Amino acid sequence: MAPQRFHEQFEQIQRSMRDVPLAMGPDDSAEFIYEKGYVLVRDGEDARVVEDTVRAHFTAEPDLVQHHVRRASPQTNRSGITRIQVGDPGEGDRAGDRPVAHALRALRESEGRAGRRLVSRNHLVSIAVNSCPGDEPAPVALADGLNPAQAEGTYDAESAIGVLVVDTGLMRDFRSSPLLAHTDGDAQIKECDDDGVLQQYVGHGTFIAGLVAAVAPNTGITVRNSLNDAGAILESEFGEKLFEAVDAGGWPDILSLSAGTSNGRTDGLLGIEAFMRELRDQRTLLVAAAGNNGSATPFWPAAYADLPDYQDVVLSVGALRGDGEFGACFSNHGPWVKVYAPGERLTGVLTGFDAPMPYIYQHSTYDTCRYGFGYACTCVSPRHTGVLSEQGGSTKPDQVMFEGLAHWSGTSFATPLVAGLIASHMSAQQESDPRVARYKMLAANSGYAEVRGAHVAALRPGTWRPVPVLPPAPRS
Repeated sequence: MAPQRFHEQFEQIQRSMRDVPLAMGPDDSAEFIYEKGYVLVRDGEDARVVEDTVRAHFTAEPDLVQHHVRRASPQTNRSGITRIQVGDPGEGDRAGDRPVAHALRALRESEGRAGRRLVSRNHLVSIAVNSCPGDEPAPVALADGLNPAQAEGTYDAESAIGVLVVDTGLMRDFRSSPLLAHTDGDAQIKECDDDGVLQQYVGHGTFIAGLVAAVAPNTGITVRNSLNDAGAILESEFGEKLFEAVDAGGWPDILSLSAGTSNGRTDGLLGIEAFMRELRDQRTLLVAAAGNNGSATPFWPAAYADLPDYQDVVLSVGALRGDGEFGACFSNHGPWVKVYAPGERLTGVLTGFDAPMPYIYQHSTYDTCRYGFGYACTCVSPRHTGVLSEQGGSTKPDQVMFEGLAHWSGTSFATPLVAGLIASHMSAQQESDPRVARYKMLAANSGYAEVRGAHVAALRPGTWRPVPVLPPAPRS
């Protein structure tokens, strides 16, 4: 994906991240986004080695400035990492960061001797992947109903399965939706911008909670707003937020997570190493989205499902297209994706039901851009409308009424369907261990789909209805 294809979206997420300078990587590509001027290291001895090695390398290079090299965060914290500044984050453009690239190269020999990674970019972990949404929510009439529809079953506080959703938070009126009667958590911090336009990924956490509740009525759902900056967070903060989420209510049965990042590696994210180790020692099952880049590159933390130490701990979920027979064109794929579920054109709860809620709204990108294109994201201007377009190529935002329901597409939403199905299996089979329930459910599952020529395990909720697959949009 060429950098210019998400120019405006990059700028929007840059503003949302409190103007933290960001760059696209690795180097001159756009596989992921990371913080300029800083690297991540484990605290303690690793941090000392990295700081000394980078400073020596920069001193020996006449075109590099070593006086920027310094610790930039506390030396110890629960996540076990610290940021080290290696350059001026205000220099250069977003196409790359020479000081960070040189710092990584300076540690290659030391990493070779140590036999493990010592340093990492500080990646942006995001629902939007490369700051480019696969789709935006589109209003749906209440008469159209949910898809998947609400499964039969009752809620019992004593036996309810605990599901923690780490996401954007809950809409202010979510309690007026009967489906979310047993949902609680954090509020969405800001629903609209100063012009009244619905913010990017607002309602995402509410939508996910509704999908879990529809598939698994006997669940107690908690939604945290850890990803309130347009669905994104820096890797250096991500581990702490995950710890905070489980500290607030205890380790859940199932943790549903629809954010992540690629990093060009096969050994995970440095920023969540400590959390993943602690997760491994709990009974919680992490159900994580495989990402929407249309790529086979590992996407973390979902790709932990393919690492020997975490295969029992993490279940990675890809998305099926609307007919449920094939992989959605945007879904990441590969052997590290362990199961697929419907992820296109699901209908769920975006707001409450007390009264229609008017929003100034940017048009959905799906119909005009996503379907039929081979690109890894929708940002192929000037075919967009609204905020995703270049100047002069867009129409004005509309004011629309959300009556409670919306269409939305992405691996973000295949993930809570799988989380809900596991929770439902636990209730039906009186299985107390979510990791055991996951294996039993998949072993009993006879559903398959085709993803880029490969036959893969597919879970389709009994109350889910396939939707027609439209012909590809003509190329312009």
